[in-house]
Amino acid sequence: METRINLFENAVAAKFMKRFANAGLVLQQSPLPHAVQELVSLRASQINGCGWCIDMHVKEAAAAGESAVRLHLVAAWRESTVFTEAERAALAFAEEGTRLADAHQGVSDETWALVREHYDDDQVAALVCLVGLINAANRFAVIVHQRGGAYEAGMFAAALA
Repeated sequence: METRINLFENAVAAKFMKRFANAGLVLQQSPLPHAVQELVSLRASQINGCGWCIDMHVKEAAAAGESAVRLHLVAAWRESTVFTEAERAALAFAEEGTRLADAHQGVSDETWALVREHYDDDQVAALVCLVGLINAANRFAVIVHQRGGAYEAGMFAAALA
């Protein structure tokens, strides 16, 4: 399967993608813990089958010091003991916010309440925006067949410089 179009080389798409990526920078600078951001992005990307984003977020998280055990267990976070209650709430939120077609009500009141127990207003706002952003990024990459495997930590930040 070949990549259909490089969204960073096409003039129209590159303009859009640069602005899209800058939205991600706002979230990186938010008070939502970086580890939570990477775990949430990884889980949504797993659900959406986005090899490019899975590759990116695993490598970025590992470069930031995340353990291999935790990264391997993200897909089975409910059946593992390595995540904090706050991380578990964020992962549940990511799943429900990603699987909108599977749950007609979107994020449940129970999950929302769990998230509110662990995160303040700014962190919740960042989490909401992050779930929307990573789902959009997954769709871009899946639509154009951007495959995983070649990403190197720091590559995305370097492309924005």
